[in-house]
Amino acid sequence: MPHGNLMGISDLHVGFPENRRIVEDLYPDSPADWLIVAGDVSESLDDLRWVLDLLTRRYATVVWAPGNHELWTVRDDPDPLRGEARYRRLVEICRSFGVHTPEDPYPVWAGPGGPLVVAPLFLLYDYSFRTPTAATRQQALEQAYEAGVVCSDEFMLHPDPYASRQDWCRARVAATEQRLAACGPDLRTVLVNHFPLVRAPTDVLRHPEFAQWCGTELTADWHIRFRAAAVVYGHLHIPRTTWYDGVRFEEVSVGYPREWQRPGHPRNIPRRIFPVARRGD
Repeated sequence: MPHGNLMGISDLHVGFPENRRIVEDLYPDSPADWLIVAGDVSESLDDLRWVLDLLTRRYATVVWAPGNHELWTVRDDPDPLRGEARYRRLVEICRSFGVHTPEDPYPVWAGPGGPLVVAPLFLLYDYSFRTPTAATRQQALEQAYEAGVVCSDEFMLHPDPYASRQDWCRARVAATEQRLAACGPDLRTVLVNHFPLVRAPTDVLRHPEFAQWCGTELTADWHIRFRAAAVVYGHLHIPRTTWYDGVRFEEVSVGYPREWQRPGHPRNIPRRIFPVARRGD
């Protein structure tokens, strides 16, 4: 089979009918195309099943990393699992469709620009992306509450059995760091995480208080240490291409209808990660 494209998308939020129609209209350019799904498909496990069933019938390979919305335990949820148990259920669902998860061996994409280790990550955040005037997590949270900018994770993303979300984050970072360090040093990587691996992308947020729910300083050098040819992320709902230390970062969010329906909002959905798009493509 000829090599296709490595594509990326995130923040599908298919609970919105308009976004569900976007997913229904997703088709690869080639039967050999791979699709990265960088989290926030839905809060509903049934929605996740629907999306994965559709995408795996269209794309040759699907790679998934969880977002914060998949980890929410919402009121009247028919699947009221919390924390690590909920994450493990998400992994089970993905595996039932043949989707690559952060718990599986990293697949190698051999198309143009490759070979590349496509590494889906689950790292969370630890409140270290604080404003300059917040010396501690508590001060950062107080600022967010005063500004009226509080992520719903505070109420619906439970860290069980860890004592806190930051403890869960540190455990995930430590385990993932070991796995990435064990990858062959001759291969470059495509690092896939729902949250940006560096803080810089959050500088454009309208509300800087929200950055504390967007990643961890513990991964600030991973794009260099682990030989990233590209980093794919979402969460911010600000789709764009940026460069840090010579590494290309692709924010691949769809976002909420009120965002993507704005005039001038970029609509290159999904975004091509490799081969690198030429100007005009």
